[in-house]
Amino acid sequence: MPAAGGEVPRTREARTRQSAHRSRRPKDGPAPRFLTWPVDAAVTVALWAYFTLGFVVLVAPLYLLAAALSSDRARACQRLNSLFFRGFFGLCRMLMPRQRWEVDPALAGVAGSVVVCNHLSYLDPLLMIALFPRHTTVVKDRLFRIPVLGLVLRLSGYLAATSLGPESERTLEQLERLPAFLAGGGNLFVFPEGTRSRDGAVGPLNAGAFKIARLCRAPVAVAAIENTQLLFTPGRFLFDTCRANTITVRLLARLTPAYDRPDFSTRALMAEVRALLEPAARQAEDATYRQGS
Repeated sequence: MPAAGGEVPRTREARTRQSAHRSRRPKDGPAPRFLTWPVDAAVTVALWAYFTLGFVVLVAPLYLLAAALSSDRARACQRLNSLFFRGFFGLCRMLMPRQRWEVDPALAGVAGSVVVCNHLSYLDPLLMIALFPRHTTVVKDRLFRIPVLGLVLRLSGYLAATSLGPESERTLEQLERLPAFLAGGGNLFVFPEGTRSRDGAVGPLNAGAFKIARLCRAPVAVAAIENTQLLFTPGRFLFDTCRANTITVRLLARLTPAYDRPDFSTRALMAEVRALLEPAARQAEDATYRQGS
């Protein structure tokens, strides 16, 4: 599932910014790896134990009950997912006191929206699930083929990222129900870059989320995540638990596009979102440097 580390920055501007960032990196870095590795390993094992044993013991029986008894099993499973990952981040707070977490209170008021966000780490979707008890999202098609995980994704009403293959019919059914889901207060969160950034820069945005927003006549909430990649770095198995770090999730804007106007343009909406995400990414990079200074 993880992509190979060390990916070349996507644009000349990104390469220049990354080079400048490396050149100004402070000399006083974190503690030597041989000192922090045992702590990183112990915390990582504890977190994976929560994911595996905690799921089997604490959550799996509740999924079975929701599937058998709930009148709206997708909604019940979404709430279970949210509670499970709130527990995960609660454990992170307890085991990693040098990690600070700052979540914009305004995010609690987001409902009935397509939420678009930058993507830095595998922690990002877990944060979104924890923040929004009623949610759905787009998931890579291959994850539906993993035993148990695929069942949970289907029960939760998540969408496959492709309209081809064995999930295509179910995905089309989910898309047909999506306007009613959003109108009822649910959120669809999407990472329109489609992959994690390796340098913090915002990559090319895919149009899919914006087309769905237009189809559903839904508001677009723009969120920014910062510094999750410093805790769980792409290409690295261990969490970087001993590094002082502040992870933030901010609501940048709530857009209400004029979909019915003759001059409405999906491209223009995407450009507006990019114009919000890029300054936030640069600000996060500068803050990370100051934090390490």
